[in-house]
Parts: sequence; C-alpha cells; structure tokens
Amino acid sequence: MALKKNTILKSHGRPPWYSEDGLPLTDAFVVGIAGGSASGKTHVARQIDSFYKKHSPEEIDLAFANKYDFDHPDALDMSLFASCLADLKVCRQTNIPVYSFTEHQRLNETKYLYGAAIIIAEGIMALQDPALRAVYDLKIFVQCDSDLMLARRIRRDVKERGRSVDGVLEQYLRFVKPSYDNFVLPTSRYADIIVPGSDNHVAIELISSHIRRQLDDRTRRFRSKMALSRANSSTSISQLAFEQVGHPNLIVLPQTPQLKGIYTILRDKTTPKQDFIFFLERLSTLVIGDAMAQLPYRDKIVVTPVGEDYAGKELDADHVCGVSILRAGGPLERGLQRVIADVPIGSLLVQSDSKTSEPLLLHVMLPFCIRQRHLAEKAWVFLMDAQIGTAASAFMAIRVLLDHGVPQNHIIFVTFLVAREGGVSVLHRAFPQVKIVAGAVDEELRETWLTDVIEEVEGESTEGRKAWIIEPGMGQIGDRYYL
Repeated sequence: MALKKNTILKSHGRPPWYSEDGLPLTDAFVVGIAGGSASGKTHVARQIDSFYKKHSPEEIDLAFANKYDFDHPDALDMSLFASCLADLKVCRQTNIPVYSFTEHQRLNETKYLYGAAIIIAEGIMALQDPALRAVYDLKIFVQCDSDLMLARRIRRDVKERGRSVDGVLEQYLRFVKPSYDNFVLPTSRYADIIVPGSDNHVAIELISSHIRRQLDDRTRRFRSKMALSRANSSTSISQLAFEQVGHPNLIVLPQTPQLKGIYTILRDKTTPKQDFIFFLERLSTLVIGDAMAQLPYRDKIVVTPVGEDYAGKELDADHVCGVSILRAGGPLERGLQRVIADVPIGSLLVQSDSKTSEPLLLHVMLPFCIRQRHLAEKAWVFLMDAQIGTAASAFMAIRVLLDHGVPQNHIIFVTFLVAREGGVSVLHRAFPQVKIVAGAVDEELRETWLTDVIEEVEGESTEGRKAWIIEPGMGQIGDRYYL
C-alpha cells in the first residue's frame, strides 16, 4: 500500500499536559526509529523523511539521473529536524517541511503540527545526529537482511516513485548500500531496542505497552479540584472585580435593566428557539463590544465631512483574531463578525472524557496568525466559550494559545456566564494576565450526573457521565442554540 508522507496519526484526544499552575508538566514522548532503507520501519511507524535540504537546479538534475547521494548525512537538514522535534517535545507548535520524492525537492509549503502526546520520528539517519538522539525518550533500530531491503526498495520505488528498476539498482549500489554500511548500521549501537525487519509483532507489542505505561504515568487529573476551588482569600475573585479592587482582569458588563431583560429571556426554559437564538446573538454583540475596549488603540486625526479635524482613535494591533471553543462558543462568533469585518476565526474542540470527566483536546484549527510563532507573538486573540464553570476547557484552550506563543496579556476570554464558585479562581491564579469579559456571574456550580448521555468507549457502552452545571444558569447553551 502506498504510504503518504507527513501523515499525522490521530488518537481519541489529548488529556491535560499541564499542572494547576498552568505550566506544562510533561513533555511529549518522543520515539526515534532508524534502520536501512526499506528495512521495514513502516511497520513500526509512518515515515518522516521530509527534512532533505533544499536542492539547487544542478542537484535536481543529478537526482533525476540517479547520481545524487540522498543517503549521506549531509543531504539532511539535521539542525531543522532537531529543532522541530524539540518544539513538539515541549508542547510547542512547529511547521515541518514537505518533501516531494517525485520532484526531488523540498516544497515551499510546510505542515503545521501541534498537540502530539507521542511523536515517532523515523528515517535512515534518525539516530545519526547527537542533537536528535538527545531529544528521544526511546531509540529503536530496525535490523533487516540486505537482500530483503533491496527487494522492498525496488518494489516501492517503481510503484510509488515512478523509478525504473535499472535506476533503483544504480542508486542502491552507488549510494544506498555504502551509506548503510558506513553511516546507518553503526548507529544501531545507540538504540535501546533492536527490532527485526519482519515478523516483529512481539517487538511492536512490547514497545506499545511501554509507551502506554509512559502515558499513564503522565496523565493529569484535576477537573474536580477546579470545580471545588476557592480563592485563597475570604473574598472571591468575582467580588473583587465588582469592587474594582485587586483583580481588574475580570470585567463584568454593567447589569442594566436591558441586560437583565435579555438574560431573563435566555434563562427561561419556555423561550421559543427562534427567540433564544435572536437574543443570544444580540447578547454576543454586546459582550464582544465590551471586549473590544481591551484591545490597544492609538491616536488618529481625521478630517470630517465639514472640513474640521477630529482627534480620534484607531486599533493598534498587527493581528486580531478569534478562537471558538466548540461548540458552545459558536454564538459568540456571530457577535465578533458583526463587530470586526473579515476577522479570522479558528476553533478548538475540547470534550470531557466519559470515564474521567477530564478535558480532551480533540481538534485544533487555528488562524494563520497563531500557527506561525513570529506572528502569534504580536496577535490579539478573542477566546470564546458560552460559560466558565469548572474552567477546565478554558484552562486547556488558554494553554494551547500560550504554547503557540500568544502573550498571556493578549488573550481576551469572552463568555456569557461565569460561575463565582467554580474554577475561575484557578484560572486567575494560573493566568493572571488573561482578561475575562463576562455578561453575568452566577453563584453556584453543582456536581451532577448526565444520565441522558450514552457513549461508546473501547467497545463498551457507558450511560451518563459526571458534569458540573451553573445555577441558576442558562442550561446547555450549545444544545439550545444548535439543536
């Protein structure tokens, strides 16, 4: 079967990788797999051979004539490879190059990667560079008979890369075999495990078991602590915000009769769906409007239609974007789009694990200005969710933005409702510079069991899961809006 380069293997989701103080607690687990070309490494991992250096026109001509040595260490950009792996290991995003084997060239495009709990780096030179070896938690070498590797290489290159048999043999004898003997095989001494190139099911199972144990040891569970948290002092964080003392970063909209009227309609379970949608979108515009005041502005002089100068303001930010926590953050997107024309909006999907109730990061689709670290460092982000209860999803979403390089004081969390006695206190202690703009604050956060939720987990049906609801609250806002 043809194998696609730069393939991301997705799991059921990534649990928290940080502690209650908001800092990354565990690195990703990195596995390096080396071995000869066509040795059978793809039975252990998908190939990651995208770090060949950019080639000149003369080198491309040699490549098409099978006269360029791709199997020498100098053909690979080892420093870039090590840098990308190091970023992924410490939970930062990276952008890896894309290499075309049919064109013999590194393409201008890159592939954005983020959020892996396990990283498998595989290639003939994966164990050759000391900087790479320093990143790995587990080093594997795939040992295979030379005749079998040649047979596999001929079949692969003819079928998948459009090469001729004569060309494959010429390249193998001139470059591949000498490189294997001189550079690849000697790196087997660095391996923690030697795996046979065929009939290796037992070895793979042992490796998989070891990785599973590593992940279990690194699992963090603290949602219940967040749900039951209280501020260190006798005065809660939201009370301090109301009194404009101590913590100005929680901004609650003035509780005007108009605003209370909107919340009365939204809290009423008998409100028709069309009315609920209308007033929720109206509320989203009000909340986003207040959140706009948290962006930086500079002075600007304009000339009015009557010919007079007017000293005004204009936005002083290179990039402004929104990130919605699916799916309850969706209604706030409408408000943001009404306030800022053509604003780029991304999304995160964070859902609760049915067994542990801990948050799982399932999906990341961020605007371009966040995916590139040099742009993210100057970006201002509206992070949107319908409510902050335990704050577990908010906590994870903020950590994702910080991993991409967004400054903490450039994150503005926009929400309809905050639970005073929920996880907002933990959120504040971990990320004191993040501003939270809320439409209202409710008093209670009650633990309950959702018996109407049925999920299929590892082949077993589970009915219900633990949850925390805000009281008096507005119910499941996403369900009321979309269903």
